[in-house]
Amino acid sequence: MQLHVSPSMRSITISSNNGFIDLMKIKVAARHISYRTLFHTILILAFLLPFVFILTALVTLEGVNKCSSFDCLGRRLGPRLLGRVDDSGRLVKDFYKILNQVNTEEIPDDLKLPDSFDQLVSEMKNNQYDAKTFAFMLRAMMEKLEREIRESKFAELMNKHFAASSIPKGIHCLSLRLTDEYSSNAHARRQLPSPELLPVLSNNSYHHFVLSTDNILAAAVVVASAVQSSLEPEKIVFHIITDKKTYAGMHSWFALNPISPAIVEVKGVHQFDWLTRENVPVLEAVENHNGIRNYYHGNHVAGANLSDTTPRTFASKLQARSPKYISLLNHLRIYLPELFPNLDKVVFLDDDVVIQRDLSPLWEIDLRGKVNGAVETCKGEDEWVMSKRFRNYFNFSHPLIMKHLDPDECAWAYGMNIFDLRAWRKTNIREKYHSWLKEHDVLETEE
Repeated sequence: MQLHVSPSMRSITISSNNGFIDLMKIKVAARHISYRTLFHTILILAFLLPFVFILTALVTLEGVNKCSSFDCLGRRLGPRLLGRVDDSGRLVKDFYKILNQVNTEEIPDDLKLPDSFDQLVSEMKNNQYDAKTFAFMLRAMMEKLEREIRESKFAELMNKHFAASSIPKGIHCLSLRLTDEYSSNAHARRQLPSPELLPVLSNNSYHHFVLSTDNILAAAVVVASAVQSSLEPEKIVFHIITDKKTYAGMHSWFALNPISPAIVEVKGVHQFDWLTRENVPVLEAVENHNGIRNYYHGNHVAGANLSDTTPRTFASKLQARSPKYISLLNHLRIYLPELFPNLDKVVFLDDDVVIQRDLSPLWEIDLRGKVNGAVETCKGEDEWVMSKRFRNYFNFSHPLIMKHLDPDECAWAYGMNIFDLRAWRKTNIREKYHSWLKEHDVLETEE
């Protein structure tokens, strides 16, 4: 943009930068206007024109050029030039007020929810919803989505529980094939361990592991991983205890697949003569394990109110209902001092663990007269795994549980426990355990 003043000072021309288009011509009459006034006018124009150009550009970019009148342009530029606040702030405040109101009111029963956000937008256009109805729609859709997510999570946990509690076809067939081997193959029936190694089974200079399970493949994994991870595998002795129906298959596996240099002993529950109803009240109790499960743990699945239960609590209660925790093989750990009368210290392993490092240092731990050494499961960075307390495993609405146990007491992992059997034999743990079973029978009869 250029400014041209004629030599006679009688005309002023404002043109574009290319010099071909005249934007404004001002004729000056000397008799009507002074040179000083003209000079001031030129200065004012030179000062205002850049601002006019900038405002015109903004109006064009924001679509103000679509307005067909100066009134439209004024309504849009006026608040900016005068520093007024846009109405959008008031609209946002009004919408917040509506949201708070909707949050405190009940959702109408006859409110029909759209299946998707696109359908919601379409219905808004067709039915001209007001802001309150729209807010109700959003709230109802979000609550519906939350319920579906919770139900999906509970269904996932339930399916995992059923999968973990069932016996895969391959494992079931493996047990049948190994049982057939035991009956037809002399090598599958050979003595475990060999006769010359029998004294090692009660030698306390060795590292004795105890594994109580009816899962042949799982037992094989635990034993193999412990031997492979050990710095002194020749000092490992595994005592595997299983039930009568699995004994033949379990014996066949370790007889046909020796894991040297470790020593493996396989015994069935039926081979312990003292395991009778008179000596072991738990045998009778296990036969009625459904009653024990419902009485002490509560029937947490049937009729459970999932709306008042978190997925973590539901998972813990499903775990407590697993047959694994009610079976006789799980209860046998309470009789370890009687099962191994000549041993001083053993490490009890669950069949769902894989050993990844040498466990020899466990035998060097001084338990200071304590019976059990274990890993607490309420302290750690993983809040899902390391957050287990007694409340996760017991039904504290039961008066007997509430009287004797603290719901906030830290639970411990059963996957790997070290037991000082010498200290255990000085306690009345077995008798206390039996009294709990007897208390259960008495209370159940009274009901």
